[in-house]
Amino acid sequence: MNTHRMSLLELQREMAAVVMTPLTADEGMREKTLDGRRTKAIAEKMIAPNSRLSSVERLELYNRQYWFRVLDSLAEDFGSLRKVIGSKRYDAMAIAYLNAYPSRSFTLRNLGSKLPEWLAEHAEFTGRRQKLAVDVAKIEWAFVEAFDNAELQPLNMEEVKTLSSESKLQLQPHLRLVALNYPADEVVLNLQEREGRQASEAGRAEEHEELAPMELGAMRAKQTWLAVHRVEYNVYFRRLVKEEFEILKAIECGKRLGEAIQAGLSETRIAERKQAAVLREWFQNWAELGWLCAKDE
Repeated sequence: MNTHRMSLLELQREMAAVVMTPLTADEGMREKTLDGRRTKAIAEKMIAPNSRLSSVERLELYNRQYWFRVLDSLAEDFGSLRKVIGSKRYDAMAIAYLNAYPSRSFTLRNLGSKLPEWLAEHAEFTGRRQKLAVDVAKIEWAFVEAFDNAELQPLNMEEVKTLSSESKLQLQPHLRLVALNYPADEVVLNLQEREGRQASEAGRAEEHEELAPMELGAMRAKQTWLAVHRVEYNVYFRRLVKEEFEILKAIECGKRLGEAIQAGLSETRIAERKQAAVLREWFQNWAELGWLCAKDE
């Protein structure tokens, strides 16, 4: 007779193996976990039945609750992506992604952190809109980061004027720089303006309806550079020119200010006689927006 008593850690692992197993097509618990163990055997080993529910049925409640919660959380962060590729593809994509990158954090905020790069490798979920879908996912993840990343004390304009080519800066943590293949910010902004990010009760019901991919009309590929940032409690998108983006990206990567400027202007078409004035304008804008911070040593 097996008299082994499960430790708390063993119990947690057994339960997690079942709870994190994807649901069946009709939203029930699967007969086996992803590693091949029978869920009924696990349920009967750790959960007693009651007068209304069997051990399997009781464990199934947790399995369904977990998946409904993580799927809803992901959908809240990537609502525009769902509309761009359609609900059928999106739902299949979300389950496949969460199988590849299950929740590993105490907060559901981090669920979508790998989605843009994962989606770039899985065109089966996006069809012909592969690059556009990846761009939309990049923007929506940048929105999440911009909304709740930290905010440091920014440099004011007078401090910016004292910088030299040897100065090392850092960008505000909530400032996210996004390089796109399409002007996908227009798609996301139009959807936000139409429906708002704070869904009404009617909008929430729509999340569970089957939606065809939205009509976008003709959209040509066009390299687009975007800054996503926060002002007080609101997130904004701002288009950048390539040189501006490259300078900020170089600062973000830890380059000294002179090196960052050189990297940004290495292939520029801006006339040399105009470069100093353009740089002054950019740095003034960045200072006013509070994007530049002193580098932590």
